Amino acid sequence: MATPLKIDFVSDVSCPWCAIGLKSLDKALAAIGDEAAVDIHFQPFELNAAMPPEGQDIGEHLSEKYGSTAEQQQQAREMIRARGAAVGFDFAMDKRGRIYNTFDAHRLLHWAGLEGQQKALKEALFKAYFTQGLDPSAHEVLIYVAGEVGLDKERARQVLHSGEYAAEVRQAEEFFHRHGINSVPAVIINERHLVSGGQPAEVFEQVLREIMAKSA
Repeated sequence: MATPLKIDFVSDVSCPWCAIGLKSLDKALAAIGDEAAVDIHFQPFELNAAMPPEGQDIGEHLSEKYGSTAEQQQQAREMIRARGAAVGFDFAMDKRGRIYNTFDAHRLLHWAGLEGQQKALKEALFKAYFTQGLDPSAHEVLIYVAGEVGLDKERARQVLHSGEYAAEVRQAEEFFHRHGINSVPAVIINERHLVSGGQPAEVFEQVLREIMAKSA
């Protein structure tokens, strides 16, 4: 009988390591196959909750937040690009010049979860921002991406314009902050086991198999 695995994937759509981590987790779950019955939920985390609507230049933002030099930022970008390529994700670094507020994207993801399309929307939002260089705070971009994964565009527009699910997103963010999640990706398995960071698929698979063995 398949072992139940509840996975809470805490992340932000503007986090490159979250895109890498999700691809790695997918590979691990593919290797495990039907040995596990997986129930995955994408939980909200804002790396830059105070980011203004117009966003900020990435280089400027990283210098202010981490004190990194242009050379260090270039090295980090190349590492991320290479790690992404290794798991099949395309980071088009030349198309992504700004970082944006992602609260509305998280509201839309909450709604997509109710519609059974959360993972598809999450993956599409990663692609929109990191591969296509689109603005994930722009409502028209979010509505377009929702439509691309088969969600109702008019309902998506209604959600975004109405402020629906804001309270639910804030509550979830506060819950995970309260429980010590201060960086992402944070992958929580069966509400007890934490894997932090964009780990390789082999690490995810090893941890999942150990949890499955203890559950048997």
